[in-house]
Amino acid sequence: MPFLASELPEKTATLRVADALQRDVGRGIARIDPKVVQDLGLTSGDVVQITGKRKTNALCWPAHEQDYGKGIVRIDGYLRNNAGVSIDDKVTIRKIDAKIAERLTLAPTEPLRIVGGEEYLSQLLEGRVLSRGDFVPINIMGRTVNLVVTNTSPSAEAVIVTEGTEVLVGEQVKEPIRAIPRISYEDIGGLRPVIQKIREMIELPLRHPELFERLGVEAPKGGRRCWRGRLRARRTRTFSASGGRRS
Repeated sequence: MPFLASELPEKTATLRVADALQRDVGRGIARIDPKVVQDLGLTSGDVVQITGKRKTNALCWPAHEQDYGKGIVRIDGYLRNNAGVSIDDKVTIRKIDAKIAERLTLAPTEPLRIVGGEEYLSQLLEGRVLSRGDFVPINIMGRTVNLVVTNTSPSAEAVIVTEGTEVLVGEQVKEPIRAIPRISYEDIGGLRPVIQKIREMIELPLRHPELFERLGVEAPKGGRRCWRGRLRARRTRTFSASGGRRS
């Protein structure tokens, strides 16, 4: 018995979050593992919903061939913040239909007065897919300002800004519950080995302290070699205490 389109099982994929390319920061795009793109039947420009602790939306964009089969999605710090995830977290993605935005209301997250800038914002955001609650970075006079989407018309899980979208700027919103990233890893160019060490020494112990407690070692303070040395020392003490018997 044939299924109606609405009855067909929805295709989803669970992917690991990776850092975005520097040129992609602030563009609202997600570069998805090419194999997953094929499996889900996605094409460039499709709207995908990214679900972590929260939901956000992005435009599907071609990923590099070296990402084939890695099961990753590359999104910038703003999309990660909107989805409530960090690098190496898992997210679920699915294709969704977005509606054309007739009206979009934004509000600054800091004291800011934008007079007559609605047309500029409309041009700047044209082609972006947004939803209520999303944070959007805007470059004004060489300074990045964070705006939050407070309302969309029509009300939908995702809308696309077009040339005909009316953009309104409201009053400053109260301090948001979730922090807005001022600097993300993508803002630091050409230092991937250093960034990896920083994440290993600082971010990992803060986010997953239970890993170190389980191993009986302190959080790393001197990089990978130091961490490995502490782990070897711990194993040696355990081996000696057991009279040379391996557990």
